[in-house]
Amino acid sequence: MRKVYSLPVMVCCLLVLSGCRASNSASNSAPTPVPYTKPNVAGAPSDDTVAAPDDRDFAPAQTKAQPNDHRPILVCFGDSLTAGPGVDSGQSYPDYLQSDLDKLHIRYRVDNQGISGNTTKDGVERLPEVIALHPAVVVVEFGGNDGLRGLPIADTRANLDQIVAKLQRSGAKVVLVGITLPPDYGPDYILQFNQTYSLLAKKYRVPMLPFLLKDVYGVPGMMQRDRTHATAKGNQVVAHNVLALVLPLLKK
Repeated sequence: MRKVYSLPVMVCCLLVLSGCRASNSASNSAPTPVPYTKPNVAGAPSDDTVAAPDDRDFAPAQTKAQPNDHRPILVCFGDSLTAGPGVDSGQSYPDYLQSDLDKLHIRYRVDNQGISGNTTKDGVERLPEVIALHPAVVVVEFGGNDGLRGLPIADTRANLDQIVAKLQRSGAKVVLVGITLPPDYGPDYILQFNQTYSLLAKKYRVPMLPFLLKDVYGVPGMMQRDRTHATAKGNQVVAHNVLALVLPLLKK
């Protein structure tokens, strides 16, 4: 009788052991997620002051062109402040800018080319895609992620310079939109950071909005809980701010 039962028992044991090895192998081969670590920048704000700049959980904003839509294109080109994370679809500032133009019967198609977490370097790399759209006007909004990471001001300026210069050479009219940093980064760094936008606006003679979140930041109901991105209500104000700059550049 022992010989009758020994074979099934051995088979079962082998199957169990095989399953354990497979489970362990799968477990060992699975990639270990690497958490985002804020760079060690002197005077950098704590996580309670500013949200992490990357926003990698948010998918890129995309605007699909409709067939036979021959309207000139106005591209909003930037990072998460343009993409509109944390609000419902149709509530980013480019969406409200489109609504404002429609109400004024100004026939332009607004294309949201904002991607959360983008730096000015990412903007340079994405330039060919934007230029391929043959935009009439481009609203450039980059730099916030550079500043929050404490990247060298010279690199940010060089990248933004490339973006504005190449867009102008493509025939697009450019609007430059700025952002600023929390006081924790120190007055010298912040001053140089803020001057980046005014220097480029003067060099290329483009209209500029010094602070995208003008009349939004710090206003109750206008900012999300991360204190970095605007709410839907805040994005309406942002769109109004941008509209004032782009209107003189549009063909009525």
